[in-house]
Amino acid sequence: MSAARILIAEDEPVGLMVLTDILGEEGYEIHSAGNGADAWRLLAESPKSFDVVLLDRMLPDMDGIEILRRMKDRREMAHLPVIMQTSMSGSEAVAEGLKAGAYYYLVKPFAAETLIAIVGAAIRDHQDYLDLQREVRQASRSMACLDSAAFGFRTTDEARDVATLLAQAAPDPGRVVLGLSELMLNAIEHGNLGITYDEKTQLGGGEALAEEIDRRLVDPDFARRIATVEFVRNAGELRFIIRDQGKGFDWQQYLEMIPERAFDTHGRGIAMSKLLSFDKLEYRGCGNEVEGVVNLPPAVTPPESTSTRH
Repeated sequence: MSAARILIAEDEPVGLMVLTDILGEEGYEIHSAGNGADAWRLLAESPKSFDVVLLDRMLPDMDGIEILRRMKDRREMAHLPVIMQTSMSGSEAVAEGLKAGAYYYLVKPFAAETLIAIVGAAIRDHQDYLDLQREVRQASRSMACLDSAAFGFRTTDEARDVATLLAQAAPDPGRVVLGLSELMLNAIEHGNLGITYDEKTQLGGGEALAEEIDRRLVDPDFARRIATVEFVRNAGELRFIIRDQGKGFDWQQYLEMIPERAFDTHGRGIAMSKLLSFDKLEYRGCGNEVEGVVNLPPAVTPPESTSTRH
């Protein structure tokens, strides 16, 4: 697999050198821009050339927020992860970036291990997104004829496979699969297997998280738990209802991205699902049931045929 490609937009030579040295040692391919205009030019000319953008909040010519807004307006860049690096850690400044679409944050000065963890998380999330898009394109379009279905799933692989299949029932599968897979993975990891937010933070994602999931899947306390997803096509909408057998969680605080979690390497899935994948997202009860709704476009009724007699 080729090295992940990172665009660093940083106008301070020393800061750019530090970032390049740290990330270069991790094996990443580094590209850089010294001002906002150059950063945007590189992105606009080749939007699929990068796996993550490390964007300084304050740049000459065009600041980071403006670049971020332009990226989110372009379909080919809308899902490219942006790590906003800033010296402004106040909640208002962070909230502005979150609203614009910066789901990853890095506050100066930062430790090398923090930088590596945040970049690694962003790249993993982006790779997962690209993998899901490829899987969706390969899945059968016959699912568009499906009216209702129910599936049980126990593992993360099963969750992704079922999400990829069910997303085909939607008019825009690539949009729906991201949120559906996030909610179904949450049902496994946090629901059935009881991995808490703090535990996931300590595991750091990647192999450590995968090993803990595998360990709990054979643990007698969790091994018999099954999550389910129910699909229903109603007039004008699609409904996806996901249930797990866990104790639930305080779901209200995860429906939106908040400044307090902006610096963590995870915890974005539910908010991104609500924002990007579903027209409505509702948790119920203690949090072990969630419904995502996708609105269908109005049915087009063909005009009545007319005939002329001669």
